[in-house]
Amino acid sequence: MVRSLKNPKKAKRKNKAKKGEGSSDSVPSLPAKVWQPGVDKLEEGEELQCDASAYNSLHAFHIGWPCLSFDVLRDSLGLVRTEFPHSVYCVAGTQAEKSSWNSIGIFKLSNISGKRRDLVPDKTGDENSDMDSDSSDSDEEEEAGLGTPVLQLRKVFHEGCVNRIRAMTQNPHIVASWGDTGHVQVWDISSHINALAESESDLSHGASAVSNEAPLFKFGGHKDEGYAIDWSPRVPGKLVSGDCRNCIHLWEPTSGATWNVSAKSYIGHTASVEDLQWSPTEDTVFASCSVDRNIIIWDTRMDNPLAATITAHKADVNVISWNKLASCMLASGSDDGTFSIQDLRMVKDGDSVVAHFDYHKHPITSIEWSPHEASTLAVSSSDNQLTIWDLSLERDEEEEAEFKTKMKEQVNAPTDLPPQLLFVHQGQKDLKELHWHSQIPGMVVSTAADGFNILMPSNIENAIPANVA
Repeated sequence: MVRSLKNPKKAKRKNKAKKGEGSSDSVPSLPAKVWQPGVDKLEEGEELQCDASAYNSLHAFHIGWPCLSFDVLRDSLGLVRTEFPHSVYCVAGTQAEKSSWNSIGIFKLSNISGKRRDLVPDKTGDENSDMDSDSSDSDEEEEAGLGTPVLQLRKVFHEGCVNRIRAMTQNPHIVASWGDTGHVQVWDISSHINALAESESDLSHGASAVSNEAPLFKFGGHKDEGYAIDWSPRVPGKLVSGDCRNCIHLWEPTSGATWNVSAKSYIGHTASVEDLQWSPTEDTVFASCSVDRNIIIWDTRMDNPLAATITAHKADVNVISWNKLASCMLASGSDDGTFSIQDLRMVKDGDSVVAHFDYHKHPITSIEWSPHEASTLAVSSSDNQLTIWDLSLERDEEEEAEFKTKMKEQVNAPTDLPPQLLFVHQGQKDLKELHWHSQIPGMVVSTAADGFNILMPSNIENAIPANVA
């Protein structure tokens, strides 16, 4: 179980060197090579460089103290958005150096620029290489000419560090936070969202003011702090929360913005409950995972709500994600760096694992299915990698040969990577959580000790669902 950030430090703005500044010594360029964490080692004088052509969009930012958890807020800007620039609303909880310095951050990042790149670069011959280079430079400058993203931030005081934070699917202005004080609190952040929507100014400077507001509801019935919490995607206001002891409480909404929280907890795990996920198709069914290496499926309608137990991994199960487009599929990530896919239709047969990957060598910290492609999921790990996978892919040697021919060069890529691995994103330290944006196909937001990244890989193609086209 990997949770807290080590020695959290407040992020500071870094001044970027402008063209013409810095050393003028020319350095001979060497052929680029794909670098594999845990396999390759950096030699003296070598450094890693990001290949900007691998992204349709990539931006980094921070809101002050690092955030262990965040959520992307649904907005009214469009159900399926494909044109740049983009705007994103999020809510996050800080892990500050002192307990009294923590807050919930509600922010809007607008003017997110980018460009749609070809999956296979157009290589027309060596005689046009200079022209291609100049064209690429002008494209980069044209993209930069759109300006940098604008961050607008508002803060609400939160007692203690925020272990996890989630926004209600149906009413995203209602947010639940799990604190290291042992309390689960529900907040109404509608006034802050409205203020961000009405203002176009950059509030990232001088946004240190923290409002002191009372939560809508506060529950202190857990016997320990926790990290597991999830809103029902089907029943507005329905919530489950789990703690580090082994207890899960069910929250039923009542009138007047209050909740009836079950006095009797759901106990089936023998160790800390690490994550919770509601079924995308059943109002009364949810899943939990634990340090005890198990996943449990619960049905609150039954006298014995423990419907099934799955021994999922050989180490702690840190995170789970229930596929909303293929509801029989449940993904799980473990402390040993592996992640698996369970087909819940096969649980009764005793072996429900339909895919298992051991690419990552450090604990899995977050996992989430794409809301637009049933076979695609994103994974983050303590090895500082965010990976994107398409489980429908298989190795095709003819296709690989055709790609190399189009590139007119030998592709210098490792041959032992799983064919399902679509993309590897690096550059963040101590990755903690990721989320897809449900309204912007292909966009992933991630948080780490050194801040947030927004990325849109150029090789992620999403079909727009027919019901929203």
